[in-house]
Amino acid sequence: MKVFRMMMAAVLVLTTGFLFANGQQETDETSAELTMMINFSADSPVSAVLEEVISEFNQSQDGITVELVPPAGDYEQVMKTKMAANDLPDLFTTHGWSVARYSDYLTPLENEVWAEKISPAIKPVITDSEGHIYVIPLDADVSGIAFNKTVTDAAGVDVDKIKTWDDLFDAMEKVKKSGVDPVHIGGKDNWTIGNFFDWAAPSVFITDKNNSSADELLSGTFDTEKWEIVAGFMKKMKDNGYLNVDNLTSTWADTQMAFGNGESAFEFFGNYVSVGGKETNPDADLGFFPVPAYYDGDVPTFITGEKTAIGIWKDSPNGAAAKEFLEFLAQPEISSRIATSNATPAGLTDASSDMGDLTIYAEKYASTPGYPYFDRAYLPSGMWDTMCITGAGILSGGMTIEEAANQMLADFNSKK
Repeated sequence: MKVFRMMMAAVLVLTTGFLFANGQQETDETSAELTMMINFSADSPVSAVLEEVISEFNQSQDGITVELVPPAGDYEQVMKTKMAANDLPDLFTTHGWSVARYSDYLTPLENEVWAEKISPAIKPVITDSEGHIYVIPLDADVSGIAFNKTVTDAAGVDVDKIKTWDDLFDAMEKVKKSGVDPVHIGGKDNWTIGNFFDWAAPSVFITDKNNSSADELLSGTFDTEKWEIVAGFMKKMKDNGYLNVDNLTSTWADTQMAFGNGESAFEFFGNYVSVGGKETNPDADLGFFPVPAYYDGDVPTFITGEKTAIGIWKDSPNGAAAKEFLEFLAQPEISSRIATSNATPAGLTDASSDMGDLTIYAEKYASTPGYPYFDRAYLPSGMWDTMCITGAGILSGGMTIEEAANQMLADFNSKK
C-alpha cells in the first residue's frame, strides 16, 4: 500500500507539473512583448505622440505590450545589420523603403480591414508590382521648400514668383542682402545634406518629360553631367554665401531653431521642419511652396513618399499581436493625431490632419504634381550615404562637383 501511495504521489506531481507547464505555455501564447523601432529622433513631435498612443495601447490591453525604440545611431545602418542577420524588431518604420528595401522582410498587409482606407495619394508609393502592401501609412509625406514668411517679406521676396532654380537663387541673394542666411544646413547630422539632393535632383533628372532620365536610371544608367548640375546647386549656395558658415558643424536641432527664429529663410525639408520651428518660436510665420523647375517649360513640383509608415517583420513570433497594434493605430482618432504631429496629410481616408498655419499652403498647391524621393525611386539601395558624403565633400571644399558626380557613378554601378 505504501508503494502504491508513493506511485500515486509521483503521478500527481508529474501531472501537476505538466498542467502547470501547459498552462504557462498557453499564457505565453496569449501575451506578447512587442518591440517597435522608429527612425524618428527621440525629440521629434511624432516620437512624442507615438509614445503617448503606445502607452494608451499598453494600458488598454491584457497581455500585449509595445516598447518603442528610438534610433541608436544611424537607423539605416542599424536596419541593414539586422536584415543581414534576419533579426529584426516585431514592428519598424520603413522610412520610404517599404517596397524597394524591406518588402522581403515584411508581412503583406493588403487584406487588413484598414487597407481599404489607404489614401489614394500614398497608396501607389507603398504598393509593389504584385499589389502587396507592407505598411500602414499613418500619414503621407507631401513636401516642398519650407520658408519663413517674415524673413522673405522683409527681403522683398514673393515665393509665388519662384518658378525656376534661377528664381530661387535670386531670392536667396535678396535674403542675404537683408542680413539673414538664406539657407541653414545642420551638416553635423549629415542626413540634412543628403536631403537637399532628394529635393533638387528630380527637377533635373525626372520631372520634365522632355528631359527625363527616369527610364535610364531604372535600367542602370547614371548621367554624371546631370548630377554635376545638381551638385552645382550645392556649390553655388556655398560659394555665394547663401549658407550658415557653420554648415558642417551645426545640427538638425540648430536648423529648426534658426528657421523658427528667423535666422534662415528657406529649408529643404518636409513640413516637420516647420513643426520644429514652431516649437522654438510659436509666433513664427512659416509656410511651404513647390520645388522650382530646372528646364524651360517644366513646372514646380512636390516631393512625395512615406512618412510614418509601420510594418511587421515577417518572421516575428508575435505577428498576430502586432496586427492588433496596427488596428489600434488605424483608428481615426489615433492616426489623425500622428499625422497632425508631422503637419502632413493623413494616410487613411477616415482620418484628418490639422496642419495649422500650413493648411492654406496645402490648399493653395493642391493640384501641384508630386514625384517620389529621388534616392528611394531611382537609385540603388545604399546611395543615400553617397549623397550625404559627397555633399559634405562639396561643402568642405574637399571635393569638386565633377568628383562628386564620378563618385555617384561609381557607387551607382557597384550597388545596382
